[in-house]
Amino acid sequence: MRWLLLSVLSTGLLLIGLDNSILYTALPTISAELGADEAQGLWIINAYPLVVAGLMLGTGTLGDKVGHARMFATGLVIFGVASLCCAYAPTPELLIAARGALGLGAAVMMPATLALVQQTFTNERERNTAIGIWASVATVGAAAGPLVGGFLLEHFWWGSIFLVNVPIVAAALVALALLRPANHPYPLARWDAVSTLLSILTLTGFTLVIKGHLLAAVPAGLGAWLFVRRQARLEHPLLTFDIFRNRIFSGGVVAAGFALTGLAAVELLTTQRFQIVAGYSPLEAGAIISAVVVASLPSSIIGGMVLHRVGFLPLISGGLFVAALGTLVAALSVQTLAVFLTAMLFVGAGIGAVGGVASTAIVGSAPPHREGMAASVEEISFELGALTGVALLGTLMSAIRARYDAPTTHPFTAYDMAYSTVLTIAAGILLASAIACAWLFRGNPKSPAR
Repeated sequence: MRWLLLSVLSTGLLLIGLDNSILYTALPTISAELGADEAQGLWIINAYPLVVAGLMLGTGTLGDKVGHARMFATGLVIFGVASLCCAYAPTPELLIAARGALGLGAAVMMPATLALVQQTFTNERERNTAIGIWASVATVGAAAGPLVGGFLLEHFWWGSIFLVNVPIVAAALVALALLRPANHPYPLARWDAVSTLLSILTLTGFTLVIKGHLLAAVPAGLGAWLFVRRQARLEHPLLTFDIFRNRIFSGGVVAAGFALTGLAAVELLTTQRFQIVAGYSPLEAGAIISAVVVASLPSSIIGGMVLHRVGFLPLISGGLFVAALGTLVAALSVQTLAVFLTAMLFVGAGIGAVGGVASTAIVGSAPPHREGMAASVEEISFELGALTGVALLGTLMSAIRARYDAPTTHPFTAYDMAYSTVLTIAAGILLASAIACAWLFRGNPKSPAR
C-alpha cells in the first residue's frame, strides 16, 4: 500500500513540476494569442513559483497542524480548478491571476507530498529510495515540461497545457479516497497568517529587484527583517532558524536551490533559442530538452539507493559539478547538435543526482513534528531557485543580447552570443554551489542527523 501511495503522491508532484516549466515552449504562442508583452510574459511564468514559494512555509506548518493527507487532497482540488481557469483565461492579466491560483494549489499540496513520504516509509533505506523516486518525479516533471508543452501545442490549442491537469487530478483524488492514508495532525503547531504575508512581500520584492526595479529592495528588505523578528517572538514560528545550524540541512537547501537555478535557466533559454534562432517548432525545441529527462530519472533514483553507502558529498557536490560541466559545454557547442545533446545528458545526470539526496538531507534533519516545515523549506529552495533562474538569468539574457545587438550584427548572432554568455554564467553558479556544498558536507556524512 505504501508504494501505491507513493505513486499517487508522485502524480501530484509531477503536475507541480510540469507547470513550473511547461510554459517555456508555450510562452511565444500564448503571448501571440493573448497579446501579452515581454513583461507580462515573464509574469505569466513567474506568478506560479512566486506564490508557491511565498505560501510554502505557511502551508507546511498548517499541514503539521491539520494533517498532511488532508492538505494534499485540498491542494489537488484547488490545483484542478485553477487549471481550468488558466486554460480559458481570455487576457494576460487573468492568466497571471489564474497562474497565481495554480500556485496556491501547488503550495498546499507540495509540502504534504514529502511529509507523507517521510511518515509512510519508516525504514531508512526504503525511505531514501522512496525520496529518490519522489525527487526523480519532481526533476522529471520540471525537465519534461517543455517537451509536454511542445507536444500539446503541436496538436491542440494553448489552453490544453493546463487542461491536461484536470483528468489527472481527478484520478489522483479517486486513488487517494481508495487508499485512505493516515492523517497525523499535530494540534500544537500554529499557522501564522502575518508571517505568510511577510514572506510573500519579501519574495515579490526580491523578484522585482532581480528584474531591475531597485526600489523594490526596500519592501523586500523590510519584509525580510519583519519576518525574522516575528519568528523570533512567536511561540510556534513558521520557521525555526536554529535548524540551519545543521550543516546537512543547510547543504541540502543550498544544493536544491542552485540546482534548480541552473536547470530553469538552461531549459528556458534553450527552448527559446531553438525556436527563435533555429526555427524549431515548440515540440522540436522541447525534444532537445528531453535529454535532461532521460538522464535525470535514473540518476535520481540511483542516488537515493546508494546514499547510505557513498554518502552525501559525492552525490551532491559531484552532481553539481557534473551539471556545471554540462552547462559549460552546452554554452560552447550550441552549433553542434550532437555535442550539445551530450551536454544536456550531463546536466540531467548531475541535477538528478542532487535532487533526491538534497531532499533527504533537508527533511531527514528535522524532528518528526517539524517535517512539514522542513518539507516547505525544501520546496521553497526548489521554487526560489527556479524563480531566480528565470528572473535573473532571463533578465541578463535580454540585457546582454541588447548589448551585443548592433547594426552590423545579425540578430540571431547576437542572440547566440548572449545565450552562450548566460549559460557560462549559469555554469559558474553551479560550480560555486558545488564548492560550497563540498564544504558543508565535509566528512562525507552518509545519513542526516535529526
